[in-house]
Amino acid sequence: MARAKSNSPLSPLIAQWKAEQTDMRRRLIVRPLRPLPRFVAGADAAYSDDKKTVLAAAVVYDREEQRILEIVHATRPVEYPYIPTFLSFREGPAVLQAIRALKHEFGVICFDGQGYAHPRRCGLASHMSITLDVPGVGVAKSRLIGEFVEPAPEAGSHNPLTDQGELIGLVLRTRPATRPLFISVGHKVDLETAAELVMACTKHRVPEPTRQADVEVAKLKRQFAARR
Repeated sequence: MARAKSNSPLSPLIAQWKAEQTDMRRRLIVRPLRPLPRFVAGADAAYSDDKKTVLAAAVVYDREEQRILEIVHATRPVEYPYIPTFLSFREGPAVLQAIRALKHEFGVICFDGQGYAHPRRCGLASHMSITLDVPGVGVAKSRLIGEFVEPAPEAGSHNPLTDQGELIGLVLRTRPATRPLFISVGHKVDLETAAELVMACTKHRVPEPTRQADVEVAKLKRQFAARR
């Protein structure tokens, strides 16, 4: 998929996006999330087979009963090409639409993506949770930036994720001998409670709110393709 170059017609827009991310970074709040909320939202997004539509899903998970209470879907046209580190501008409108459609209460959102662990410290998880002004956690399955030492193989083991000496996230192993996740602050949480929340929501490798949102996005993609 095409990427924007420095002399691209998108260059002025990219400059605007950078400024927006920098402004949002200034508004980001880091603080403990206590007590951990019982109801945890999760959000994820994907694309239609022709890459012309963003497909998003949001869910609400009950940590005490360990079940999904609500599921919503949203679709929006793709407006921009893929540009690294600006995913929130491409997928964000559909993700926000899905989250805003949730009726059940929730106290925090887990996003399948980066939060503070981003070159401008404002990945999708931060962008979305700051926009909504709700606590948010970035739960990424792969590293975007930063250096780390592989955590011990036991569940709950973690090591710092750093960028030029700054702590930007945690590399957390949620299940024994599985690949770790990259946890970062979205908004109104700190790393300690973000990791604690992820572990409290995890049955498999990925915490249930984002895992089930991913399942729903896959269902939506199949349904979308069948209607074409």
